Order: sequence, then structure tokens, then C-alpha cells
Amino acid sequence: MTSGEHKKHADLKRPALGNFGRNEWAVVGAPCVYIKGLADKVIAALSPEYKCAYADSSHNDEMIVPPGRMANGAWLEYTDQGNHQQFNYGSVSKPFGLRQRFTEADLVLVNGNHQQAKAQVVIIYENKKASLQKRLDQLTNVQLILLAEISDDVFDFIKESIPTWQDIPLYRLDETEKIVSFFRTKLEEAVPVLNGLILAGGKSRRMGFDKGAVNWFGKEQRYFMADMLQPFCREVFISCREDQKSDVDDNYSVLQDTFIGLGPYGAILSAFREQPDRAWLVVACDLPLLDAETIGYLIGQRDVSKIATAFNSPHDEFPEPLITIWEPKSYPALLSFLSQGYSCPRKVLINSAVRLLDAPDPAALTNVNTPDELEKIKRVIHQKIAGV
Repeated sequence: MTSGEHKKHADLKRPALGNFGRNEWAVVGAPCVYIKGLADKVIAALSPEYKCAYADSSHNDEMIVPPGRMANGAWLEYTDQGNHQQFNYGSVSKPFGLRQRFTEADLVLVNGNHQQAKAQVVIIYENKKASLQKRLDQLTNVQLILLAEISDDVFDFIKESIPTWQDIPLYRLDETEKIVSFFRTKLEEAVPVLNGLILAGGKSRRMGFDKGAVNWFGKEQRYFMADMLQPFCREVFISCREDQKSDVDDNYSVLQDTFIGLGPYGAILSAFREQPDRAWLVVACDLPLLDAETIGYLIGQRDVSKIATAFNSPHDEFPEPLITIWEPKSYPALLSFLSQGYSCPRKVLINSAVRLLDAPDPAALTNVNTPDELEKIKRVIHQKIAGV
């Protein structure tokens, strides 16, 4: 296709994934038993805080009889093992499928003797020197170098291949605390940036007029909410339908719905479609009692190892999806639910790994959908302002 011709495919923003996930390291340069031992120590230390995963290949050179029903030709076998779930697949896992299965992992450690990853940890082990030298083309992003017991210095070919090797952390393989600290720091640095999304694209049928345009505190509520989120977020957008864009003040950024006819669900998906590596603090525009203290509490309790952090609704104890931090890992989950015929963000929260909180002030989650509710909240706000 030459420049200027019609594009056959949409120009979609792609998340910053590797072969397995966002944060992945291939450990290379040592026998597999060393790599597995290192992975065990790191995973044991970090698993209370993060979802950790490990990727490897079979070390048996002989053909292995497939387990269970796989031997009879089953494509997939699922077994509930009580304390864990086991899946055996009969098909070859391609990169797209692997990323889908690792989608919730915060940390992926990979046996670099058999698999590759977008970042690497190099172990300097004398007996694997020749093997490591053959893998120089795989060392595209070395972030940590470890010296095995009998090694005192980095191999010369590593120094030549990586001119900045002296800037890379260098520890001994038995310095477990330093190694764990390295990975913990990397995960802390990789916490997704938080954007804000004000949901203002509804048709307000029960109210009879645009809820986002109600003036509670001297300006339209959608702008009041956007201003409230500014100190907490990198960018704040007002979500709206295409026919609403021209009505939004030019001083505010707009994010148009591109998943049409799905209400808030489509607005959330549209945000991830635009910036898939950002987390999104999603807030409905019909929460006039919501305050900065409640927002700050939600962000302070954010758990990036979950797909979302949300409040329990004070009315029914179910998660409140429209004042929620949705992590990037929720994007494929939302799409998966949609593919099964569900477009309810609350259903996603109920059936996924999320952090649920009780709001410090439950009244802050009060939403307004009808003229009667509007008049009640007006009186509450008036009393607050008057100090009654």
C-alpha cells in the first residue's frame, strides 16, 4: 500500500506488552536450576503484594505422554485442584494467546534459556559462558547482572556488547534481599499513570435534562468534577457522545465514545482504546456530594495488583463501578465480558479480583437521577454551605 491510500485497518493504540506481559524479565546465563531457584525466591518475597508469574519450557528431551484426557485428543482440560486451578492445553500457544493468559500478572519471570522477554537479567556463570555468548542478540535490554559463586567479574564480551554495563546494577547471586529490592523498585516505578474520566455522555432520561450541566457549586457539574480530579490525575477528560462534543468548554479535554450504545461501559472501553497503558479514575457526573477527601482516600488505597479499586455501594453492598480506578489490566477483562454479552461494569467488578473499600463518608456516593432527588440534594448542599 502506498502512502495516501485508504488504510485497511484502524490505527489502534497498542499496550506496551512484551511476550507475556508489561513487566517481564528473562533470566539467562546459568543452568536452569539456578534460574528456577532465583525465581522461587523473588516470587516468594513479592507474591503477597503482586501477582507473580513464571514462564519456562519442558526440560525433558524425550516425548512426554500428554496428561489426562489430552492423551485421547482433548484440546483443553480443566481441573479444580482445590488450592489451585490447572489448565492443560493441546494447542501451541502463540504470542497473542500467551499475553491473554498472563494479562493480570504484575511480574513475569522467564527462563531465558528457553524463552525470551523484553528485559533481561544476566547471570555470570563460568560454565555457561559459551551458551551466554551465543545469546548476545537476545540481550536487548539488560537491567540486572548477577555474579554466580565462582564469578568475580563480568565477561568481556558482555562489556563489549553492552557499553553501558557499568550503569547496570551488579549483585552477587546470593544477595537475595538486593535482588528482591531491585524487582520491587521496578514494579513501583511501573505503576500505571492515573488519568481521570468524567462520565457525562448519558442521556439523563429520568432527570429530563443533562445531569452534567447542573450547577451545584457555581459551575456545571461536569466541569466541577473535572477540576476536582485535576490534582490527582495526569490528564482529565470529559467523556461524551459525538453529538455532545461541541457543547463542552474548550478549556476541558474531551474523550468521545468510540464504543457506541454501551453507556458507561463503552466510555471506559473508549478511554482504554485511547490510552491502554494508563489507569483510569472513572467518576460519574451525577455525584454532587463527592469530595476531594473521598477521591484521595480511594487513590491512597489503590491496589495495582487488582484489576480495579472501588467502593462498596452503601445501598446494596455491591461494588460501585462509576467511582472506580480501573487498572490497564482491566481492559482485556472488560472486552472479555463484552464478548460474552455483558456490558455492566458492576458485573465485571463482582466477578473479578478487585480491591473493595468502604467509603469514609457513604453520603459522598449519593447519585442524582430524578428531579425529586435533585431537590433533596439541593437542600443538603444548602445546609452544608449554611453550616446547619
